Amino acid sequence: MKGNEALAEAAIQAGCSFYAGYPITPQNEIPEYLSRKLPAAGGTFIQAESEVAAINMVYGASACGARAMTSSSSPGISLKQEGISFLAGAELPAVIVNMQRGGPGLGNISASQADYFQAVKGGGHGDYRMIVYAPYNVQELWDLTLLAFDKADEYRTPVMVLGDGILGQMMEPFEPTPYVRPLLPEKTWALGGCVNRQPNVVRSLYMADGELERRNGLLQEKYRTMKARDVLYQTYDVGDAELIVVSFGIAARIAIAAVRKLREEGWKIGHFRPVTLFPFPERQLRELAGPDRRFMTVELNAGQMVEDVRLAVNGRSDVLFYGRPGGAIMTPEELYERLKDELKG
Repeated sequence: MKGNEALAEAAIQAGCSFYAGYPITPQNEIPEYLSRKLPAAGGTFIQAESEVAAINMVYGASACGARAMTSSSSPGISLKQEGISFLAGAELPAVIVNMQRGGPGLGNISASQADYFQAVKGGGHGDYRMIVYAPYNVQELWDLTLLAFDKADEYRTPVMVLGDGILGQMMEPFEPTPYVRPLLPEKTWALGGCVNRQPNVVRSLYMADGELERRNGLLQEKYRTMKARDVLYQTYDVGDAELIVVSFGIAARIAIAAVRKLREEGWKIGHFRPVTLFPFPERQLRELAGPDRRFMTVELNAGQMVEDVRLAVNGRSDVLFYGRPGGAIMTPEELYERLKDELKG
């Protein structure tokens, strides 16, 4: 299946019962697929009049207890930022998919990773975070979409699946693992009618003295719990590596190909792939750092994750960067030459 279609089917299998979105390349196969399949599965599909409308429809559906989702690409996600902040402030679960394209502005429709800051630092206003998954193949698009719905409900938070144009458009085999719903908290907070109970109120506005600070304290405690429990990452030959390449998503596929070739030639090089961009694997990178080891982040942007890697190693290792911005895609051969030059010193 195409990556976008696999993700859409995973959402249905996970019990998504409401989708609202607006067309934008390169994620259009997601709403196209859901427009056909979601109503047949008992859910609701709405092509909204705008991205702003779509995210606010997701807010309403989630407030009523639905497993709700939206998807878009970079400029469309920018328009959804206020709604995402509202979801976080109101503690409403939702899954948001961003198949990134080149920017800033309307940019182009080529694959990019330039939305890293927007995704992991809280693109909207306020002190909020959300879990961000960075799949690097169609299998992970399936698996991490299933997980995203569960984590959204577990923490009552928006969760983002951060892909890109290549990942969404590529077609490759994968195993559609069956969805097994875990034991999750009952949605006693949802607006499901007031029969035999007091009315529920869903809001993100807290005007009483000290009320918003207390609310923010609860949110920050939740984010600390995510950091302790929900970090995902993968490593390849980092044990004796003198140079560790750090990359995520489609850039990781390019990087791993180059790293493997260099390993076969006897170079001491490894690869570290964050699967969760928030929570970021800070401790795991810090434990790998040392004066005899260097890191290089490889990204399809002008240098964004490199800042988090530098913060994680905290001066214990040099951190280099190699990237291509504006929707430009590096090749494994190009990266191989750049890494080999660095290994030669």
